[in-house]
Amino acid sequence: MQKKIGAALISVFYKDGLEPVVKELNRLGIVIYSTGGTQKFIEDLNIPCVPVESLTSYPSILGGRVKTLHPAVFGGILGRRDVDQDIAEMKEYKIPAIDLVIVDLYPFEETLAQATSPSFAGKPEEAEKMVIEKIDIGGPSMIRAAAKNHKDLLVVAAKDDYAALVNLLQTQNGETTLEQRRAFAAKAFEVVMHYDIAISNYFNPGKVAPLQLSATKQVLRYGENPHQEGIFYGDLQQVFDKLHGKELSYNNLVDVDAAVQLITEFSADDKDAVFAIIKHTNVCGVAARSTLKEAWDAALAGDPESAFGGVLVCNKKVDKATAEAINEIFFEVLIADGYNDDALAILQTKKNRILLTLKQKPTATRQSKTVLNGVLSQENDKGNFAEWKEVGGRETSAAEKDDLSFANIVCKHLKSNAIALVKNRQLAGKGCGQTSRIDSLRQAIDKAKQFKFDLNGAVLASDAFFPFNDCVQIAHQAGIAAFIQPGGSIRDKDSIDYCVENKLAMIITGLRHFKH
Repeated sequence: MQKKIGAALISVFYKDGLEPVVKELNRLGIVIYSTGGTQKFIEDLNIPCVPVESLTSYPSILGGRVKTLHPAVFGGILGRRDVDQDIAEMKEYKIPAIDLVIVDLYPFEETLAQATSPSFAGKPEEAEKMVIEKIDIGGPSMIRAAAKNHKDLLVVAAKDDYAALVNLLQTQNGETTLEQRRAFAAKAFEVVMHYDIAISNYFNPGKVAPLQLSATKQVLRYGENPHQEGIFYGDLQQVFDKLHGKELSYNNLVDVDAAVQLITEFSADDKDAVFAIIKHTNVCGVAARSTLKEAWDAALAGDPESAFGGVLVCNKKVDKATAEAINEIFFEVLIADGYNDDALAILQTKKNRILLTLKQKPTATRQSKTVLNGVLSQENDKGNFAEWKEVGGRETSAAEKDDLSFANIVCKHLKSNAIALVKNRQLAGKGCGQTSRIDSLRQAIDKAKQFKFDLNGAVLASDAFFPFNDCVQIAHQAGIAAFIQPGGSIRDKDSIDYCVENKLAMIITGLRHFKH
């Protein structure tokens, strides 16, 4: 269903790119209504413009907060052209039909960036006042109204679409199709959603609402598979500086998220360097050592086969020696606290390799995922253990305590059912994503044997309790000397008794770490 544009309402903050639109509207004889600075811009082009005040009989008041919020404006936008009562009421109250709405929004995010810059340090009240005044009211209202009534009018809510609008006006002589109006309406709702989420984030820093789609929309090459569309909503520049490589893919981002969640357990200020290798969101190699090169070597030794094509992450600045070692294998992404110049030069020799510097830890305190026709939202899994309760046949040694704490963190970042075997703060074997805990344990032991690890004196972490003592027995036979688990089974005593009888150490933490 085609509609002819007879009147347009234009009220925009950004004027760049607007001139060709206005000239084309004028060429077509379309009446233009406008406000404030936009009205002056149009009139300076020697193009006739009707001030909105002539419709509302009110000037812009309250410092510009109220100028378009009036039935004469919203009636012209929302009036249905095929409903007799709407037509009669528009005629009775002298409300002209508006067929095109071109409105953008106050620069909230740009103002927020300015308000949080060093120039506003020590001026919180001034900064907040400036930000609050850039919360647009009339703009989103007009955009939503026009998008709602897209059956009868066209809405343009972003300057990026001005060129498309000009083309449409020129090729279709001021007429639009329902399909076109619907497409523009969809974009308009995205613009308003983007804006509202940015404001919500300002008032709720770090809190992620269910199904929160953050400010920036980035179309990815595809989703998990080439036949699936992929889109990222968020601002990666807040978290990373990208120094090199191709665009991050959907699968890259999923693995990068897992890598960042793991490495944020270890600060850049920690004495030891920590290096981890992530594959399909699971840790396949991780170690802590006194130097980054040693940490890399130990992490890679944990599973050099799975490391191929993985995502690498560390908590220190990458030096030349480490870069030379890393450069010998194929990997997709490297995330670090920074890079020495000579290290960066080595790593940049592969054009597609993605190099990221982690600028700040993600601030979201909740996680969300869509399921069925709704959304699940939960708090982040914070912490390592709630208690440290020695329940085995002997006390843990200092070295075992370090390994058990390290193993429990690693286990927290493996898919359930999860088992992590650690020796000397190095992942020696892991089992994850199995349908039974004993299968995960067998997988972990087999991995350790595959890469020639000596498990005598190693420790084991489990993300959930042992329902029977079979896991403890099998692990003991493989050389495991200490265990850490949350406890909570009605048969905890079976595993504890086995440890007591065999002089094995066991820690109960009181904190389960399921990861589905």
